Amino acid sequence: MPKMDKSSRGPSEEHETAVDVLVVGAGPTGLLLAGDLARSDVAVTVLERRDHASNLSRAFSVHARTMEELDARGVADELLRTGAPVRSLHPFGGVTIDFSGLRTRFPFMLITPQWQVERLLLRRAEKEGATMVRGARVTGIRQDPSGVDVDVACTDGATDTLRARYVVGTDGVRSIVRRSLGMPFPGRSAISSLMLADVLLDRAPDEPLNFASNEHGFTFFAPFGDGWYRIIAWDRRRQLPDDAPVTLEEVRDLTRRTVGDDLGMHDARWVSRFHSDERQVPHYRQGRVFLAGDAAHVHSPAGGMGMNTGMQDAANLGWKLAAVVHGWASDALLDSYDTERHPVGRRVLRVSHALLTAIITESPVARALRGSMATVAHRLGVPETRAARGISGIAISYRAPWGSHPLTGRRVPDLRLAGQPSRLYEALREGKFVLVGQDVAAVAAPWAGRVVTVSPATGLRSTLLVRPDGYAAWAAEEPDPDELGKALTRWLGGASHRAA
Repeated sequence: MPKMDKSSRGPSEEHETAVDVLVVGAGPTGLLLAGDLARSDVAVTVLERRDHASNLSRAFSVHARTMEELDARGVADELLRTGAPVRSLHPFGGVTIDFSGLRTRFPFMLITPQWQVERLLLRRAEKEGATMVRGARVTGIRQDPSGVDVDVACTDGATDTLRARYVVGTDGVRSIVRRSLGMPFPGRSAISSLMLADVLLDRAPDEPLNFASNEHGFTFFAPFGDGWYRIIAWDRRRQLPDDAPVTLEEVRDLTRRTVGDDLGMHDARWVSRFHSDERQVPHYRQGRVFLAGDAAHVHSPAGGMGMNTGMQDAANLGWKLAAVVHGWASDALLDSYDTERHPVGRRVLRVSHALLTAIITESPVARALRGSMATVAHRLGVPETRAARGISGIAISYRAPWGSHPLTGRRVPDLRLAGQPSRLYEALREGKFVLVGQDVAAVAAPWAGRVVTVSPATGLRSTLLVRPDGYAAWAAEEPDPDELGKALTRWLGGASHRAA
């Protein structure tokens, strides 16, 4: 563990900062954030209470918008090779959520275990220079106007106090960071006694993502692409606590009662039982401490949006912390993390709740009505298209008080560029703003350490300033140099304040 030599500190040095950002929790959210910060030359340390990486995980779906964020970090194509792309989802009745029409390089949901996501993000974070500390449990947090003290206990019995300018809690639904701050986590239990199993099958399901529900409960199959399947099963009549043992035969029995066939499942490498809550903190920021991922919001598994929402939290927060740490943005920029991401978390809660309610409804009349409504929705097409954009994250946009152009605050698609790099999301891999336009390099030169200038290949009439997370910070039609310079100053600080 990084040590602070307390004995050598005098009274005037009591609040000396040892690290810029301390991230608590090495799941996908914390690792993506740590990689982004380290890439931006921010001193970042990650504390993880587990003393080893796990190859068992509950999350298994990566949606299109998250794949775009991973593409902007250079790991999407490698992750794609670890799983199975699924282009449509059939949650109940005649509903089809079709991702294949999304305007993105990734018009699908990728089925891959969470540990594969963590493996790639860990490698990236360490390559960029993030410090990883395993077997470190946070026991308390105290903050003052200049920094945060974090008490840590290690598996070997040692204790220490680390000092950071900022702390981000990405330590899950039972977040010690959140509890140490005394932050409420209002909500309710959404569903209990869910069974998870990773199994081999003798016979493949009819659909890549096979879902079946009836009066007994439901069973859901998802392929990992390597012969293994993730099963989520819920027995309506058998509700047991999380610590009740699960047997493969219990999963087989429910599958036979819901699907009609257990598909010859065998050789379970993992079985577990858990419950799922729907909760969200009132605010994602308290002073110098932030919450992200399951520490800030937790959802039902319906739609597979939880892990994705957390990684998108990290993509939003990382560049803002880097800007403030390096001194070219004010503290007010950090408030926009809560302003932008809290409504997204609230929306995910509502969508996943609606999906779950439709799936587990017990009334035969309600199930019949659900099927009729699904048939109408399928014929109309529009609700299903909207659902695909919403669940995938492609539809996410942010309110843009900083500009009136219709593109500001919106996700920018992967534009084709003239020259190298040839795509916008390749240009974003530097972790900087990207200015897309004709003949803009000279105006942007004073901000060269913080912005990459590129020219569109064809078709783009606007000049776009794209944030590191892929959203439009500013846009204009044929702006004059003064207008463009003001936009750069607003987002990148004074022209004389060059980045390292």
